Amino acid sequence: MFGKLMNNYYYGKSGKGDFRKEDMPENRWELFWDTLRTRLSALVRLNLMYMIVWLPTMIVLLMTFMSGISNLNTIISAKDGTLKEAVEASAGEENALTYTDEQIAELAEMNPGDYLRSMLFTTVLILIPCIAITGPATAGVSYVTRNWARDEHAFIWSDFKDAAKENWKQSLVVSLITGLMPALIYLGWTFYGQMAARQPFMVVPQVLVLMIGIIWALCVTYFHPLLVTYKLRMRDVIRNGLLLGVARLPMSVGFRLLHCVPLLLGFLLAYLWSPIYAALILFGYYLLIGFSLSRFVTASYTNAVFDRFLNPRIEGAKVNQGLRQESDEDDGEEDGDTDPNPAE
Repeated sequence: MFGKLMNNYYYGKSGKGDFRKEDMPENRWELFWDTLRTRLSALVRLNLMYMIVWLPTMIVLLMTFMSGISNLNTIISAKDGTLKEAVEASAGEENALTYTDEQIAELAEMNPGDYLRSMLFTTVLILIPCIAITGPATAGVSYVTRNWARDEHAFIWSDFKDAAKENWKQSLVVSLITGLMPALIYLGWTFYGQMAARQPFMVVPQVLVLMIGIIWALCVTYFHPLLVTYKLRMRDVIRNGLLLGVARLPMSVGFRLLHCVPLLLGFLLAYLWSPIYAALILFGYYLLIGFSLSRFVTASYTNAVFDRFLNPRIEGAKVNQGLRQESDEDDGEEDGDTDPNPAE
């Protein structure tokens, strides 16, 4: 009984079409909302699997955010003298502050900017392996959401597992570079920034380092969908992803900013309300559906891009899957078939 329940939960039921021909969407916008409505609960189930590989990243970011706010407040209070007053006021109490005069003096000498830079560098170093391990799972989720965005069936567990297993090497390369990129950008920006203070022309490589990071962030949108859709060598995946990212630059920027909306809202809540509650709400969103919804939006967009730029160049490749096409209506008229589910 339990096995049957898990199969129904994770595998779903195949063999059921979501649309009749006359009900099929006529454009991408309609297709997106129709498939999102159909697959919303499945995206939640998919997210429960996918978020497991993102838990280390989420925990590191959450702990860094919490400790960063606490330590920064301590440094600022040590500078303005309120920390020493709080220590003296709590003396003799059960939960008294235990800072010594020497520790308070050291905290008062610390530069908040230097502390933030040190914390940022430590965080990006810790995130390298955390992000790197997400590659195979991202390939699996990209395959499942690609099919759903086309209004095709996909088993949540088996198709996820097969796609992850088939593309794990290439996806690990992509995720490893993605994990390394923040640390490399930070080092390059800091190194060339220090040199630019003495030699102004060194600002050129400093800006180039930042541009490389921005271009990778834009083009990474296409890498995993390319991996699970086409049989390509690693260099061809990166080359095609870079070409698509640059060719569709305004849309690439727009979709990358769209993925940042939850984070921007979280920072806004932290500013207007409470940093702790904002972080918990953001954590809950990604825990519930955030990751899989982001991949579904990406798949809906990349499917359209591939249909425009790649699939017409490939012999036998299907185009505009999930959309109503004129040939569908013509076939129905020629065959005289008015029943969308004729008896066999």
